Amino acid sequence: MSKAYTLFQLCHSPSTNFLFGSSKSHRGLYMIPGWKVYPTLHFCKNVQTTTYEVVNASYVPTAQTKEEKEIKDKSSAQLDTVGAFQKLPMVMPSVDILYSALKKAKRVSPTKGIPNIAKRERNRGAKQLDALMKEIAVPLRTYLENFPKKKYLHPYERSLIELTLGDGNYEEVLGKVNALRKNVVSVGKEHASLCAKSLTKREAEERLSEGRKKIEEIFSHEGKAVDALLHIAKTLRAMPVVDLETPTLCLVGAPNVGKSSLVRILSTGKPEICNYPFTTRGILMGHIAFNYQNFQVTDTPGLLKRCDEDRNNLEKLTLAVLSHLPTAILYVHDLSGECGTSPSDQFVIYKEIKERFGGHLWLDVVSKCDLLHKSPVVFITDDDNPDHVELARYRKLGPDGAIHVSIMSEAGLNELKVRVHELLTSQMAKIKSEKSNQEI
Repeated sequence: MSKAYTLFQLCHSPSTNFLFGSSKSHRGLYMIPGWKVYPTLHFCKNVQTTTYEVVNASYVPTAQTKEEKEIKDKSSAQLDTVGAFQKLPMVMPSVDILYSALKKAKRVSPTKGIPNIAKRERNRGAKQLDALMKEIAVPLRTYLENFPKKKYLHPYERSLIELTLGDGNYEEVLGKVNALRKNVVSVGKEHASLCAKSLTKREAEERLSEGRKKIEEIFSHEGKAVDALLHIAKTLRAMPVVDLETPTLCLVGAPNVGKSSLVRILSTGKPEICNYPFTTRGILMGHIAFNYQNFQVTDTPGLLKRCDEDRNNLEKLTLAVLSHLPTAILYVHDLSGECGTSPSDQFVIYKEIKERFGGHLWLDVVSKCDLLHKSPVVFITDDDNPDHVELARYRKLGPDGAIHVSIMSEAGLNELKVRVHELLTSQMAKIKSEKSNQEI
C-alpha cells in the first residue's frame, strides 16, 4: 500500500466539482487557484502474468524456459494424488478410428475457383490426404497427452499399473501408439506433397490412391497398439477409487480364511466367495456406514508363506495396499484347518506382516470359530515343536486379544462391528493428525 497524490480526484473546498480541460500550452488536467488536492490511498497489485518481446513491431509472448515448464508440469501433476485412472480418455477401437478418418477425408472438396482440372484434382488429393492424416493423428495425440506418466502418479496407482498390466507394458504400449502417430504423419505429409506436385489429373488421382492405401497399410499393421491402449484404459478405469482422507479397513490373511465373507457382513462390497485359493483376484472396495460416518473397506488377495521374490502379482497387490495407503488392518486367521494353509504357516505369515506393518492400527480376528476343535489342528507338514509356547497358544486361540467370530452361527459379529467402528474412528483421528502436521 502506497501513499500518492493524484489529479484524478480533485475537490474544491466549497463544492465537489471536477475540472478537465486542455490548452495549447498544456493538454490534460490542470488546476485553478483555490482548488485543493487531497491525498488518496491506492492498493498496488501486479496483474501482469505474461512477458512479451517486440518482434517486427508486434508484441509476442516470450517462450517459457525449460525449467519453468517442468516446474509447472510437476506442480499441476502433483495435484492429482489419486483418481487418475477415472480421468483417462475414452479410446476408440482402431477400426473405428480408421473408418471415421477415411469417411471424413473423402468428403473434403477442392478449393473453390480453380478452373484447371489437373490443378483442381491435385488440390483435392493433397487436401484429402492431409485430412486423413490429421483425423488419425489428432486422436492419437490426444490419447498420449491424457494418459499420465507413471512418475507423476501416486505410488499406489503406480503399483497397480505394474502388477495388473505387467512391468513396462504401460510405457511400451504408449510408445507404440506414439510411433504409429509419427508414421502416419510422416507418410501423410509425404504423399500429400507428391500429390500436390502432380502434373495431370490421372497422376493426382493415382497418388491420392497410393497415399490412402499406404496410410491404411500402416494403420492396419500397427493399429493393434490402439486396441492395446483401449484394453489398458478399461482395465485401469475399473480399478476401485480410494479416498486417502477416508479411513480404510484392509482385510489381510492367508487365502480362503474368510476375508470375503467378513467384507460382505461389514460393508456394501459383494466379493466372490468360493473354497479355493485366490478367489479375490484384485483389490475389491466396499463401504461401511456407522452413525452417519462413511468408511472404506478393502478385500485383498491372500498371502502365502514365501519370500517376496516368489510372490505372485496378487500377493504383491496386497503388499502394495499396505505399503502405500493409510489403512487400518483387520487380520483374519483360520485355525480350523479348512482354508488349506496350516496354522503354523499362518503364524509365520502373521508374524512377518505384523513386523513389516506394525505402524498400522491393528485388529485380529479368528474366523470359523464354530469349527474349532478342542485339540489344535496340526498338519503333517508342520514342525511340531512343543517348546514353541507362542505357536502352541496360537494354534488353540490365535493371537492375544483376537475376536472369535463365525458367519454361520453369527457368534462374535456384534462385537466385531463395534471394534471395527472404534478402529476406524481411531484411524480417522490419525489421518487428521497427520494432515495437520503436514500443513504445519
